[in-house]
Amino acid sequence: MSDGGAQPALSPLPDGPVGVMDSGVGGLSVLRHLRAELPAEDCLYFADQAHIPYGPRPAEQVFAFTAAITRFLLARHTKLVVVACNTATTAALDRLRQTFPDLPFVGMEPAVKPAAAQTRSGVVGVLATPGTLSSDRYASLMARFAANVRVLEDPCLGLVQLIEAGASQSAETRTLLERAVAPMLAAGADTLVLGCTHYPFIRPLLEEIAGPDVTIIDPAPAVARHTRNVLQQRGRLAPETRAGVLRCYTTGDAARMAALTADLLGVGCPVRAVRWQDRP
Repeated sequence: MSDGGAQPALSPLPDGPVGVMDSGVGGLSVLRHLRAELPAEDCLYFADQAHIPYGPRPAEQVFAFTAAITRFLLARHTKLVVVACNTATTAALDRLRQTFPDLPFVGMEPAVKPAAAQTRSGVVGVLATPGTLSSDRYASLMARFAANVRVLEDPCLGLVQLIEAGASQSAETRTLLERAVAPMLAAGADTLVLGCTHYPFIRPLLEEIAGPDVTIIDPAPAVARHTRNVLQQRGRLAPETRAGVLRCYTTGDAARMAALTADLLGVGCPVRAVRWQDRP
């Protein structure tokens, strides 16, 4: 992978940035909470839009992508990596930790535990990609925390692509969500879990469809708090007197990514294009 300049593979430094990776712009929903929780931290955001979506891809392929992205981030002195993608977390997080033992990783997982704890009706809906719903990690969450509740699932096929296209509030997106959520609501679901980092961007639309009595859970705030705890435990928090800087990279179209970042994150950010190479 290259952005036009060779970078050596370096160990993460205590004053380095926090790396955030996703297959596209979904991880921006996590990044906004990270920046609110850790305003002094520099952040590097990496969107692998050349390979989006990760959801239908084999776990081995997702690991190969995320390992290469991790090396790219390490070359820029990254001190911690947030895998801001549920599919990548389920497919690759354990192997990433084994491959890069000196680098702390923070991953995502569907908020099944809090949903099961707070549902009043005993029915929970989970919106997630096929890769997440079919994973061992998700099965473990279900076995540990959802034994006493009914969980209804929908992969929301095509939703990630609509959000990446900037159509998060479109009629097509509404139709897709209504089709996914209607059976859950009819079955009595009073709690919906956003099991993909892209999905918080359709939350306003989902709230309209589900109504005020349905609770929607986004795990991103908890991920941001956990990231702070990990940095603090390792003595790697940036001084709070400084203001963090955001830099973004994409394996897709940089101009398009910059426009989406401004729209979804609410701030402008320079985006640099990088490209995949045939060799590692």
